[in-house]
Amino acid sequence: MTTSTNSTFSLSRRRFLAGAGGLTFCIAAGTDGIRLVTEAQASAAGMVNAWVRIAPDGIVTILSAGAEMGQGSMTSLPLIVAEEMDADWSKVAIEWAPADAGVYGYAMGSNRLMAIVGSRAVMLYFDQLRVAGAQVRKVLLANAAEKWGVDTASLSTEPGFVVDPASGRRVSYGEIAGFGTVPATLPSVEKSALKDKSQYRLIGKSVPRRDIPAKVNGTAQYSIDVRLPGMVYATAKHSPVHGGEAESWNEDSIKAMRGVLGTVRVPGGVAVVADSLPHALAARGVLEVTWKPGRAAGFDSEKALAETYVKVHADPAAKRQTLDSKGDAKAAFGAAVKSYRSEYRSDYGYHAQMEPLNAVARLNDAGDRLEVWEGTQAPDIARARIAKALGFKPQQVTLHQCYMGGGFGRRTLGDYGTEAALIASETRRPVKLVWTREEDLSHGMFRPQSFQCLEAALDRDGKVSGWQHCVVGDGGILLATGIKIPYYQIPNQHIEMRGVPHGVRLKHWRAVGHVFNVFAIESFVDEMAADLGMDPVEFRFQRMSISPRARAVFEQVVQMSDWKASRTEGRALGVSISERSGSLGAGVAEISLDRANGKIRVHKVWVAIDGGLVVQPAAAKANIESGVLYGLSSVLHERVTLKGGVVEQSNFHDYNLLRMADLPEEMHVGFVDRDAAPSGLGEIGNPWVAAAVANAFYRLTGKRLRHMPFTPARVLETLKA
Repeated sequence: MTTSTNSTFSLSRRRFLAGAGGLTFCIAAGTDGIRLVTEAQASAAGMVNAWVRIAPDGIVTILSAGAEMGQGSMTSLPLIVAEEMDADWSKVAIEWAPADAGVYGYAMGSNRLMAIVGSRAVMLYFDQLRVAGAQVRKVLLANAAEKWGVDTASLSTEPGFVVDPASGRRVSYGEIAGFGTVPATLPSVEKSALKDKSQYRLIGKSVPRRDIPAKVNGTAQYSIDVRLPGMVYATAKHSPVHGGEAESWNEDSIKAMRGVLGTVRVPGGVAVVADSLPHALAARGVLEVTWKPGRAAGFDSEKALAETYVKVHADPAAKRQTLDSKGDAKAAFGAAVKSYRSEYRSDYGYHAQMEPLNAVARLNDAGDRLEVWEGTQAPDIARARIAKALGFKPQQVTLHQCYMGGGFGRRTLGDYGTEAALIASETRRPVKLVWTREEDLSHGMFRPQSFQCLEAALDRDGKVSGWQHCVVGDGGILLATGIKIPYYQIPNQHIEMRGVPHGVRLKHWRAVGHVFNVFAIESFVDEMAADLGMDPVEFRFQRMSISPRARAVFEQVVQMSDWKASRTEGRALGVSISERSGSLGAGVAEISLDRANGKIRVHKVWVAIDGGLVVQPAAAKANIESGVLYGLSSVLHERVTLKGGVVEQSNFHDYNLLRMADLPEEMHVGFVDRDAAPSGLGEIGNPWVAAAVANAFYRLTGKRLRHMPFTPARVLETLKA
C-alpha cells in the first residue's frame, strides 16, 4: 500500500507548474515581500513554484503555507487569497505548499520563514496574500476585457465570474482559464486597490474549516498514518539525563529478538528498528544502555526553584540582563509614599500533544535524495535540519507536510524527523519512527520553570510610579516573553532577567513566558488593589496608567461578566489581562473551592479580545477557547520535576491534565471592534488564566496562591499557612 499523500507531491516541478490546462499563477519572494510572476518567469527563475491554479472546470487550487495543527490556518490563509481574487469558495481546493521558505515564507526582518509559531500565521501572511489574490483578479479582468473588446475598468467581479455591468455578460473564471493568458509582466497592486473591509464576502464571515471533515471521517493524513512499500518501524530511547549520549548497549541480545533488524545510534540515544512497531517496542523495553553523563546530571528542579534562584536573585554580583528600562525606577522608589514586594514561582510544563512524535523517511536508491513525511509547525526548519544531519543540501530533501495532532510549540525543530532520516539513511529502508509517550516526556522540551520578584512604588497621588520585575531561571528569551507591560504605561520601570543554566531541554510552549510572567504581574496588581481596599478593575483604571486599548478590553469583560453582581455562595470572580502576538485581552474566571480536598473548580469564563480584524470569527473563538482550556490545565494540574537530572513523571497517570469533567460549564468570548490589521489569536486565551484564578481564590479565602500550578496539595498548604 502506498502513502495517501496528495498528488501534489508526486508531480514533477515542471508538470506542477503547467497544471492540466488553465491559468497558473506563480509566486516569487523578494525583499519587497511576496509577488506573483508569470509561468515563463517562474521557469526561468529557479526559486519559484505554483501558488494559484485555475482549471477550465472552474476549480481554483490555492496552496496553503500555514501548518495545520487544529487552529484553522489551512483554511484562513487560502481564504485571504480567495477574497481578493473574488473566487467562488465552494470551488476552491487547498493543497499544502512545499517546504521552501524562500518562496512560501513570510518576511521576518531580513529572513523568510514558514514556521507557524506565536499564532502569527494570519497576521504575517495577511497583506502578502491579499496582494497575490488581487493580482490574479486583475489578470482575469484583463483577459475578459480583451475578449469582449471593452475597457478593463468597466468590468467587475463576482465570486467566480467577471461581469460586464453594461451588457450583462458574464464569464466564469474556468472559461477564462480556457482562453486566457498570463502577461509577461503582472499588474502591480497598490494598497488602495485592495478591497475595503465593507466589501469582504469571506473575511470576517465564518466558513467551515476545510480540515474538519477529513479529521472526522478518518481520511486526514497524519504522518503516523503514512505507510510505504517495504517500510520498517523504529522507536528510540534517549538518555534519561538531558544532554547525555549512549556509550554502549546490548545490541547482540536486541538483534536476536523476534522481528528486530538492528539498532541505530541517534543524537542522545539509540533507536531500535524492527519489522513491526510492537516488535520495536518490545525490544526497546529490554534495551540496556550505558550512558555518558549529561549536562543536567544531578539537577534537582524543586531545590533550584526553592533555594538556588532565590540566592541568585539576592546576589548583587549575579549576572543580569536588562529587558526593559524606562524613566528612573530608583528615584521613583526613593520618593515612594508606599511600596510593595512579592515573589512568585512556576514549574516546568510539558507540551502534552496528543499525537506521539513521529515521522516517516525514505532514502532513494542512489542515496542522494530523501523524502520525509512529518507533522511540523516549521517545514522549512525541519527540512534544513534534516539536510544538515545527512550532509545534504536542502534541495535534496522533500518534506511532505502532514496534519498535526497538537503542536503547542514542540513541533518546530524537527528532531524526531531528523532521527527518522538518520535511521532511513543507515538502514537503506523506508522507516516510520514513533516515540513512546514515556520517551516524549522524559526526553521532552519544557516550558522553563521560573522565580520572579516584583516591586512597585506608589507616589503621593496613590498611582504606581515605579515598577521593578526580575525573572530568574533557565531558557533565555523563553523566560522573557510577556514580561514587558506596554498596557500599563508606568513612567519608571526596570525589568531584568538572571539566567541559571541547567542543561534541561527547553522549548517554546503555548504563549511561552507570558504564562508565568502575566501570572506574576496580574497577581501583584491584585495584591495592591486588595491592600488599598479597591476594586481590582478600578485600581487598574485609576492607579496603573492603563492604556486606552487595555481599558477597552477590561470594560468589555466587566460588562460581559456582570462583574459587580453578587455571586452564588462559595463562588468568586478574578480578573486579569492577557497579551500575546499583538493581541490584547482581559479575562474573568468564576471559581469555587472544595476546602476538604483542595480542588479548585472553574465554572465560568469570560474573555474580551482585541485582535484587530478577525478573519475567521468561529475559528478564532475556538482557538481562544482551546487556549483557555490549555491554560486551565497548566494552571491547575501540570508540572514536571527533575531529580538527579531525570524527569520524575512518565505518562498521564502522574503528569496530570485537565479532564473533561472539570471543564468550565460556560465560556464566553467577545471581540472588541477595532479597525486594525489582524493580530495573533491562537495563544491569547492562555496567559490571563493563572492570575484570574489566583485572584478569585484570594476573594474566596483571603489567601494568595504564589506557586503555579495550584495543585490540591498546594492549595491545602496555602489554606493552612
